[in-house]
Amino acid sequence: MQRPPSSAPSLVFAIPEYRDMQAQLCAAGHEPGELHIDTFPDGERYMRIASEVDGRDVVLLGGTISDAATLTVFDLGCALVRCGARRLTLIVPYYGYATMERAVHPGEVVTAKTRAALLSAIPSASYGNRILLLDLHAEGIPHYFEGGLTAFHVYAKPVLREVITRLGGPDFVLACTDAGRAKWVESLANDVGVTAAFVFKRRLSGDHTEVSALDAQVQGKRVVIYDDMIRTGGSLVGAARAYQRAGATSLAAVATHALLPGDSLAKLQRSGLFTDIVCTDSHPRARELAPQGLEVASIGHLFLPYL
Repeated sequence: MQRPPSSAPSLVFAIPEYRDMQAQLCAAGHEPGELHIDTFPDGERYMRIASEVDGRDVVLLGGTISDAATLTVFDLGCALVRCGARRLTLIVPYYGYATMERAVHPGEVVTAKTRAALLSAIPSASYGNRILLLDLHAEGIPHYFEGGLTAFHVYAKPVLREVITRLGGPDFVLACTDAGRAKWVESLANDVGVTAAFVFKRRLSGDHTEVSALDAQVQGKRVVIYDDMIRTGGSLVGAARAYQRAGATSLAAVATHALLPGDSLAKLQRSGLFTDIVCTDSHPRARELAPQGLEVASIGHLFLPYL
């Protein structure tokens, strides 16, 4: 579902990590909101909304990149409504907790659901609250949001199609790192008119997997591997080696969300497997790594039709 733009520009606030994306939205005609955020010596945060929000359609931009960031979004959302926001739209380009989107063993905490409940507890603005989420790891996550908070799943396909087509060239195969993403990769492959390839993997531990089977015809082809999220890159490397063994002539990697903690990007680069690694700026880590050779595609404009 998509809402037509309102006649007046929205007032756009952002947590510090998303100020670059705030600038993208404001360059399209929306108005930047001013926040004052500081930290006391004991770690307690000081926050003040320095723009007048009464009667305005207000946007709050911030991903759940950490528990602290999630709480900042919650605190600011509550304050914006109490300051008189007419409508509150949360833009969450990266909704984390993908590992714990469902319980597998008794007693496990489904963090994706509990964080959704937290954001759902923000008081409702007079014209309601919305949350915009990008390329979720699990399609069912929007149903975790409750009460007056309406969730919209926004897709990065328009950006990804352009990137994948450019990297693939005249003749390539679009591949995935896990058969669990097969439907999504097949849809992208159909959009760009190429063949899809899949690997099947089994998880050995929280951050280790191994490829157990491969369903692909990649002999003599360039392969572009898509995954919704790159964490440390272990699954990506395992899949790339499998495609290479199957005869791929070259490989590129594309992802919506790039976490890449520590020296994860350097390890991917040192593997020598990839001619290109491209991610969107849904997570601020991508912009941090751009000077180190990560190509970054902007996705802020994908949210504009909803504002």
